[in-house]
Amino acid sequence: MAETGGYHVVLGATGGAGRALVAELARQGRRVRAVSRKAPDPWPKGVEAVTADILRADEVRKACRDAAVVYHAANVPYAQWQQVLPAMTESVIAAASAADAVLVVVDNLYMYGPSSGLMTEDSPRQASGPKGQLRARLEETFLAAHTSGRVGVAIGRGSDFYGPHANSAANLLVIEPALQGKTASWLGSLDAPHTLSYLPDFARGLVTLGTNARAWGEVWHIPSGPPVTGRTFISEVFEALDQPPRMRRLGRGMMTLAGLFNRQIREAREVLYQFEQPFVMDTSKFERVFGGSVTPLRDGVRQTIAALQSTP
Repeated sequence: MAETGGYHVVLGATGGAGRALVAELARQGRRVRAVSRKAPDPWPKGVEAVTADILRADEVRKACRDAAVVYHAANVPYAQWQQVLPAMTESVIAAASAADAVLVVVDNLYMYGPSSGLMTEDSPRQASGPKGQLRARLEETFLAAHTSGRVGVAIGRGSDFYGPHANSAANLLVIEPALQGKTASWLGSLDAPHTLSYLPDFARGLVTLGTNARAWGEVWHIPSGPPVTGRTFISEVFEALDQPPRMRRLGRGMMTLAGLFNRQIREAREVLYQFEQPFVMDTSKFERVFGGSVTPLRDGVRQTIAALQSTP
């Protein structure tokens, strides 16, 4: 298992985290292979694009051939998690193992459930809903594959994303409506502190995990900016657009009503607690071992807006 010389393979390369990974790896001059189910997008110069179905063991194994590091950034809509993610997990582990590559897993914070304080890598896994419970089981599967010697694994966790190409509440409910001259929305409470992870920072942290043997076999919270409230985030977005802030809160009742007509919203109610109370991720473990800096919120917001404005 060696990082030197092989490809850095990004599975789910057209998603938010995947795109950020491809961009960061290309910036570092790595040999990059971008893998996705649909026709490849234009990638930075030198990136090899491959089309593959990650649920098909033969296709993902072929896509990971000659890999030094495999980054598992693929995901599916909430409604498909229970059916699809366990099979996807097995397919990805098998492919990385066959390539004798390190497997870096993109993960979230759902397995911790409602938290009464800072979330660390050692926080209890106490999710009460099916999505969080599933994420906990997948964590066990990945780490068991490492412990057994089947494949080297590092798990990198972020909180809610914002940034170019993020399919997230921060982008979809705040930045994109603001760009259209509309009112921004925030889930839960406008005044509860909440960790947001800027995608380029997150990608840089994942590459650190893939290229440092010290990281393998463990869970890591990737450095993110200081927690902010929805009110602060929305204000930063409108300030960047030189507009007065316009905001509203989407509470549980409104989400329940909207969920009657939209399954994705209905599925998201399980994790609404993350926005109703402080939801803060501690990243000191990563910082002690690897250091790390993060993009200031104002800069990240402005860079995200610039990227969205330049997208056709």
